[in-house]
Order: sequence, then C-alpha cells, then structure tokens
Amino acid sequence: MDGDNMNLPRLFEDRMRNLLGDEYEEYLKCYHKPYYGGIRVNTLKLSPEEFENLCPFSIKKIPWIPNGYFYDTNEQPARHPYYYAGLYYIQEPSAMTPASLLPVKPGEKVLDLCAAPGGKSTELGAKLQGKGLLVSNDISNSRAKALLKNIELFGIKNAYVLSESPNRLAEHFPQYFDKILVDAPCSGEGMFRKSPSIMKNWEQYGVDYYNKLQKEIIIYAAKMLKPGGMMLYSTCTFSPEENEGTISYLLEECPDIHVVEALPSLEERKGLGLSYEGFDRGRPDWVNGPEQLKHCIRLWPHKISGEGHFIALLKKEGPSDTDKDNSSIRGKILDYKKGNTLSKEAEDFLYNLSNWDDLISQSRILIQKDRVYLVPAEFEEKQGLRTLRQGLFLGEMKKNRFQPSQALAIALKSNQYDKLINLSSKDQDVIRYLKCETLTVEKSNEKGWQLVCVDGYPLGWGKLNNNTLKNMYLPGWRWM
Repeated sequence: MDGDNMNLPRLFEDRMRNLLGDEYEEYLKCYHKPYYGGIRVNTLKLSPEEFENLCPFSIKKIPWIPNGYFYDTNEQPARHPYYYAGLYYIQEPSAMTPASLLPVKPGEKVLDLCAAPGGKSTELGAKLQGKGLLVSNDISNSRAKALLKNIELFGIKNAYVLSESPNRLAEHFPQYFDKILVDAPCSGEGMFRKSPSIMKNWEQYGVDYYNKLQKEIIIYAAKMLKPGGMMLYSTCTFSPEENEGTISYLLEECPDIHVVEALPSLEERKGLGLSYEGFDRGRPDWVNGPEQLKHCIRLWPHKISGEGHFIALLKKEGPSDTDKDNSSIRGKILDYKKGNTLSKEAEDFLYNLSNWDDLISQSRILIQKDRVYLVPAEFEEKQGLRTLRQGLFLGEMKKNRFQPSQALAIALKSNQYDKLINLSSKDQDVIRYLKCETLTVEKSNEKGWQLVCVDGYPLGWGKLNNNTLKNMYLPGWRWM
C-alpha cells in the first residue's frame, strides 16, 4: 500500500511533507509494512527471563524496553490462559516507551492522569512493586472501568482508581505526587498505520482541538507535582503544536519546570542491554521554542519497529518537601490485630494467607458496608471524587461468610495460599474454568476455597466439595 491508497488526509500529507522534507518518501514506505505487535511482561509476577522460558509464542526482544517483546501478529496472545493470569499486557511497542522512561521507584506517590485502558498504569504499578501509591485516573467512566480491570488483572495492590477531571484532581492533590505521567489525548497521527479509522477523527477535530485540551491538562498536572518531582508528557501524534508546542507553553507558564534527558546514559544502556537506535530528538525550531526542547524524544515509524510517539521528561525545581502525615483517613479503618469488625470467617481466611503480616505492615484495612479492602499506608480518601477502587478489594462478608475476590486471587502468588488446584496450560480444564464451568477434580478429603492456578500462576477461586469444584471465577472476566 502507499500513502495515496491509504487515503491519508491531504492536509496531513502536506504537513508531513513540510516537516520531514527529504525523509517524507521514506516515511510513506512504512505504510507498506504491517504494524508491530508487542507483549510487555508483568514484572510483579515474573522476570523477563522466566517469561522467555515459559512463553508459548514466537517472541523477539524490543531493543528499548527491558521487559518488552515483539510477537507474531498471526498469533493470539489474548487467547491464552497466561493472559488471564496477568502475566503480560498486549501493547504497541512505541506505546511502552513513556512508562518505561518515567523513573518510578518503590514507595513513591505516582499519578497516571489519562490512564485508560491501563497500558501505562500497569507498568507504573509493576515498578512500584506494591510499595507507595498509584493513582490511576480517566475522565471517562466507561474507560475507567476497563482501566480498573487491567489494574486488577495485573495484581496491583496499591492503586486508587478514579474517574475525574484534571481540575478536580488538582484541587485535592496540590503538590502531592513524586511522579506524574500524562499520556495526553491527541490527534493520533502516529497511529494512522495501525488504526486507519483514526484519520476520520483527525479530519473531524484536527490539531487545534486537542492542543487546547493538552495545555489545560498539563498545567493541572504541574500543580499536582511536588517540588523535585518529575513528570512525563507523551502523545502518539507528530504534530509540533501538540508536542513541542505544548511543552513550550508549559515552560512559559511554569518557569520552575524544565525538560531533562529521558534516556539512560550510554553506560546504563549497556548494563541493561538496551538500544535506542532510531530515536529522534525534539525540534524547537518547529515551534520557535527554547533549546531545551531538544531533550524531548520523537519516535518515527520509518526509523524504529513501532508507531509514532512523542515524549518529554520534565522536572520541577526545588527540594522534595517532607511527606505529609497521611495517617488520618475518613471512613472506618480497622487495625487488623484488634480484629473488631472483620467477621470470624474473614479473619480466619485472611490470617491464613502466608504474607498477611507483611501486607498489613505496609497497609491498612478499610471496611465499607460488607466489602473489605487493603489500602496502602499512603492512602488518603478524598471526599467527593468519583472512585472506582481504593487499594486491593479483598472480598465480601455475607451473613458471616467471607467470599474472597477475583482481584485478591490474581494479586496472590501460589505459595501464599495452601489449598491449590494447579492446572497445566495445555489442559482443557483451564479453558473450562475460564468459561466459568464446574470442574471435576481428583482431590479428596478437602473442602472449601481453592486457588485455581495455571502452571503455578493464580487465575481465580473455586469452592471444592468432594470432587466437584464450584466455579467462582468472575463472570465478567470469563473466556468468550
């Protein structure tokens, strides 16, 4: 195919020809090639090396993502039990880059402001390793529900999932976050090859509509960033107005923020086995902006094995302020050791988790009606915000019975619960289980809750009586 029979908008062709000059013809050739499929390993559950030994697909390392792999797009990684165990996220290779380059450390408070459907949030959550706080937000409630599913599927325990506007968040979280990721809504020019339907949206809204949104969003994000904190802004468009133009606007409005180098040093790259060959730099001359815009990154589909992206890593000047005491929280908090509001069955079930003491040392129990949550120590409930989830949903107390949640099952490791049914990924019972069917299992003299696993990785719960396993897999997640 070529640019003409892709029906690229004429205005877009003219803009790209003007931007790329001699490179324009080379850029058009990318439309002859298929897009690249990518898998990003969930490092909360296993290492890239462990995944390589386990992976049933043909994969190849993505040079610039430490836990990223290309896969053959003729294969269907979303139709494998490992996907349902949350071992990986299916994500376009260039789209993996922003979360990979935001230097998140365990224990920090991190915001993903435009988070749905969760590709970047899941990586940020994996980087936190269960410590600190991840606030994942999307203004669209329907998209935020998809975000929540992916957060839970990845086994992230310390997430606060919201569906709010950036201005409302800025009112509640002034200078609060150590790290912020803003993957801004954009005109999507970098995804025309992968998703040609985006071109209709481009023709309807154009660049200016999104640029106005981006400028509003990034200023609110800057207000939520701590002194000394870092923010990463990204888009999947080529438009200078939406990229260098937005960053130039931020620098003018917020003189305490500047652009910093996002890529690891040559020595660090060598140690990590990473290569950024084909990465391009920001173009201050395209927007008559400051020289520091050269620290921005541009990804072009004719230079790398991926689609188009723009990335800017920013830092707010000043020493990090001392963390505020967030020990107070509105709502009923239970000190587990007092055990005064958990039902006996809930208490017994949770106490028998082998890592319970370790979990509770960094977290607290929140009980709302009959639902039980494990919330991070940093959690501070904000009244009036549209909240989809606060911490890890542990389960429900029903007439003194306790029903553990799907989210808890996925968040566990198989050695953290002593009653297991471990199925092979090649066993048809795995698919039957994921379809919410009742199973017959060879396990006698045992009753009650069983953690169902695939090759040692949890999938969900079942309730065993004699040799019959009542399927407790979450119906909304079932294999279709």
